[in-house]
Amino acid sequence: MIIRRAISSDIESVVEFQVKMAAETEGVELYTHTVHEGVFAVFQHTEKGVYYVAEADQQVVASTLLTPEWSDWRNAMVYWIQSVYVLPEYRRKGVFRQMFATIEKAVQKDEKSAGLRLYVDKNNLEAISVYEKLGMNGDHYRLFEKMKE
Repeated sequence: MIIRRAISSDIESVVEFQVKMAAETEGVELYTHTVHEGVFAVFQHTEKGVYYVAEADQQVVASTLLTPEWSDWRNAMVYWIQSVYVLPEYRRKGVFRQMFATIEKAVQKDEKSAGLRLYVDKNNLEAISVYEKLGMNGDHYRLFEKMKE
């Protein structure tokens, strides 16, 4: 398994994964064109974030987005892990665990970073279990949002 930063040739895989993830985890149907433009924007403007992918059997089998958020409390960046997707046939094989380890190692080495965060749908118990096993906890914050309708 190879974990690496995504490159432009990975865009279509990332878009496909995001559409599938929204449908599977939240029952939301995303517009592929909008997702494509959103993913492309990250590649064009790296200050928005960076995608990581996992490659196995000479194909991209997983992706996640790492986005920065400035923390004035810590005088450092906190990185959000977002948009996690692993192809069904590669789940429960440690793919995300390896992706997380790679990202965590990069954040630990970066003196300008304070750590990692992620959010998860409260009903996605399988994902919550995975994150807890990686040493993350959801005890400190609750996430609130107000999205445009």
